Amino acid sequence: MRKFWIVTWCCVAGLLAVGSPHMTAAQGLEDHQYSSADIEAGSRLFANQCSLCHGPNGDLIAGIDLRHGVFRRSSSDDDIRRVITTGVAGAGMPAFGLQPAEVSTLIAFIRASFDLSSTVVKLGNPERGRALFEGKAGCASCHRVNGVGQRTAPDLSDIGAIRSPAAIQRSLVDPSSAMIPINRPVRLVTRDGKTYKGRRLNEDTFTVQIIDDQERLISLSKADLKEFELGKTSPMPAAASLSDEEQSDLIGYLLTLKGKL
Repeated sequence: MRKFWIVTWCCVAGLLAVGSPHMTAAQGLEDHQYSSADIEAGSRLFANQCSLCHGPNGDLIAGIDLRHGVFRRSSSDDDIRRVITTGVAGAGMPAFGLQPAEVSTLIAFIRASFDLSSTVVKLGNPERGRALFEGKAGCASCHRVNGVGQRTAPDLSDIGAIRSPAAIQRSLVDPSSAMIPINRPVRLVTRDGKTYKGRRLNEDTFTVQIIDDQERLISLSKADLKEFELGKTSPMPAAASLSDEEQSDLIGYLLTLKGKL
């Protein structure tokens, strides 16, 4: 059975298209299906035809980051197709004489965020996703975005710039499997019997710093510890209470979070 990667490039595209600040949410709304074979073929074509100028990560040209969906002129798949086939006069982008199927594989690779193992991801409405983040989903009760929210969980202000759609989806449906080592919960017991629990912020040879559930920053010397336990289970609940559409909207919002550009 063929595996398909489905993209709904809703108004995220309008938010990311540099030079197109007035694009409405209705513009660029498309559903496309790409097989895993398309994405893999696109990766090879990109390496041969595009990486010399755009770089292996698609971010070598100022103002463009193909891997994270940042474009100067494009938003929809048709826009990208037009740029590839006709070029951009005066911008150093030549026209490529590729077959339509080859162009489709390039678009598949770009939309998959250069992730060959990409699973099925649907990007929903960022505005609805923001409302979920701040409300029903309860994300803001632990996470911080652009100076607003709690600090007990990782700051998500630039999550859209450092994580692919597939990686964000994994974090939502199976938080423990997507947890990076520095964010693992810790339980510390000092030699005088005091117990501290929280999220690890930093650790070196001699000390460890954590933030507890009251947002208190705690720094302890390892020489003063009797126990140092690293948790394997993320305290973040899976997004089981959200519908598939709500999860798509939440992913759509998180992908707009690029930090300070």
